[in-house]
Amino acid sequence: MVYHSPVSSLTDSASSADVLPLSFAASPVSQPSKVMMRKTLKNPISCSGIGLHCGQKVSMTLNPASAGTGVVFRRTDPAGQGAVIPADWSRARISQLCTTLADEATGATVGTVEHLLAALAAMGIDDILIDINGPEVPAMDGSSAPFVFLIECAGTVTLDAPRQAWKVLKPVVVEHNGSRASLIPGKGLVVDFEIDFAAEAIGRQSCTIVVTPASFKDSVMRARTFGLVDDLPKMRALGLGLGGSLDNAVVVNGAEILNEGGLRYPDEFVRHKALDAIGDLSLAGLPIIGHYSGYKSSHALNGALVQALLNDPTAVARIDLTEDDATAGHQFAELLRVSA
Repeated sequence: MVYHSPVSSLTDSASSADVLPLSFAASPVSQPSKVMMRKTLKNPISCSGIGLHCGQKVSMTLNPASAGTGVVFRRTDPAGQGAVIPADWSRARISQLCTTLADEATGATVGTVEHLLAALAAMGIDDILIDINGPEVPAMDGSSAPFVFLIECAGTVTLDAPRQAWKVLKPVVVEHNGSRASLIPGKGLVVDFEIDFAAEAIGRQSCTIVVTPASFKDSVMRARTFGLVDDLPKMRALGLGLGGSLDNAVVVNGAEILNEGGLRYPDEFVRHKALDAIGDLSLAGLPIIGHYSGYKSSHALNGALVQALLNDPTAVARIDLTEDDATAGHQFAELLRVSA
């Protein structure tokens, strides 16, 4: 795996302001952008379902939390030994198929966290305690949509603490076996993804999205995880995908989509990869302000990118997040660009 952190950085050029004659009316002086505040849930809310890989029935409760808690999982079953596991890159045990968080003291884990984390990040939830009585987040329908529904049903409240973020200062790139993931400076969080699969039903697809609650709900949250029929025997032999079905994944056989209802988006596959990236990037512990680009990237590569970013103090700065920082990505007009 190759890590790059180039010395050169991308900076916005600014021209000096013109001096107007006194007889001209100058434009109003712009006011400092308002610092955003942290958010949590208003009420607890629960769900249950089957773990995609473990195949076990799992119940989960999303609870309000105080400012500074962050996103934290708590195992409530005997096997979990009460482990409290922050959603932080240092706790991640990432594979090609999912992102798992681990507690080294007890050995307890919580797997396939990325779809829930993507929903929390996109909806702006900073502090939450997630009680879970099994080793994996329920798959639900394989997307983030059920978790967004839970968040909206629970409601949100603003906390009396400023929201902070990681601002990307210079390009950071990681590469492995022809795959690539990078972050460069920019306003807001923009996610750009490209995939290239041999399966005819998938092929080559790309998308770019400015991550906001509205764009996530409109264009990303319903995209489901997917798998290839040819890979299923190998996965099952490894004890993976034991809870997978046509109810919680898109299954592809060459040029054929086996799900009765077909696809939710024409390019659902790449949109789901963008969803995964949003969840993986949240392991930075704070929102990332910058432009992410992934080419055939994986959970493992996304995790390596977060690690490379935070391990280089010259590549990132911790800032109080302002509305301007969070929304200036609207230069992309919140439109999803697709080229299949």
